[in-house]
Amino acid sequence: MPTEPRPLHVSLVAVPEAAMSTLVGIYDVLNAFGLLARTDPAIPDTPPFAVDIVGTAPGEISLASGLPLRVGRAAADIAATDIVLVPSVVLGPQGWKQGRYPDLVDFAARMHRQGAILCSACSGIFLLAETGLFDGHRATVHWGYAREFEKTYPLIHSEPERVLVAAGERQSLISSGASTSWHDLVLYLIVRFVGAPAAQAAARFFALQWHQDGLAPYIVFEGRKDHGDAAIAEAQTWLASHFSVVSPVEEMVRRSGLAERTFKRRFTDVTGLSPIEYVQRLRIEDAKRRLERTDAPVDEIGWRAGYEDAAFFRRLFKRLTGLSPGAYRKRFRVPQFARGGENQ
Repeated sequence: MPTEPRPLHVSLVAVPEAAMSTLVGIYDVLNAFGLLARTDPAIPDTPPFAVDIVGTAPGEISLASGLPLRVGRAAADIAATDIVLVPSVVLGPQGWKQGRYPDLVDFAARMHRQGAILCSACSGIFLLAETGLFDGHRATVHWGYAREFEKTYPLIHSEPERVLVAAGERQSLISSGASTSWHDLVLYLIVRFVGAPAAQAAARFFALQWHQDGLAPYIVFEGRKDHGDAAIAEAQTWLASHFSVVSPVEEMVRRSGLAERTFKRRFTDVTGLSPIEYVQRLRIEDAKRRLERTDAPVDEIGWRAGYEDAAFFRRLFKRLTGLSPGAYRKRFRVPQFARGGENQ
């Protein structure tokens, strides 16, 4: 008689910095196949995943929220696993402290050598990156931690606008981006190892969403200001409240007292964006807030941001955010039922 396929062993890593919502959400979805099989006959009755919560030692730990969680197994005691998954972690003011969890880093590297895939949700990549296995590869991380990640791990090319990146040989180095993109990670794992129908059933049952437009719509632009160039910093401060004026780049050059080529070169070197690109980011960020918080027409919002050409504004908005202004407003505006409207 044919034998039932063994479930894939998932080592879900728990550290005190972990976010409870991500960790428990991943655990619940990967363990939900008994429920899913009742709703869809195409779902296998045999659970395809066996999830262990692992850490430096078994026992209760307090997570970033202060809530307790019980760690079932010490990573050092696990001889083999198929998937090592690190959920999002919350970084404090001092950033990520490397070397705090050498047993977990060694465990992830050892399991990878034996064929396991390594997965991170959101900022969980900070821990997995200590293995060195992601060096030279692309990875995604929460956009709010992207600069910290780039400083800490300069050999990894971070792409915070990406929802999910599968890199390395055998696509064994998986990272997902900001916050609830762990939805995309678990659905990806289900598609990869169980099949699309099972992922679709999980998405329906839990109301999970693929972030098919990427994460660019969620990113809040903050210009780089920790560069030490006083003249450029002064220009950035002025621009923060004058980005909508006519010819803002020329005005910044004039106010700086620098030659135009010198100003533009220094600005680009320290901020990572040309002056006009920086202006565009500020203008689009202002437009995003107005779309979220007002009922003003799209063309008026573009004009207030500094664009007389409404068509150009719409094209630029979509290029930078991945959504049209109307689609952005629909996604991020507080819905009517939450504002106490009649259509509840």
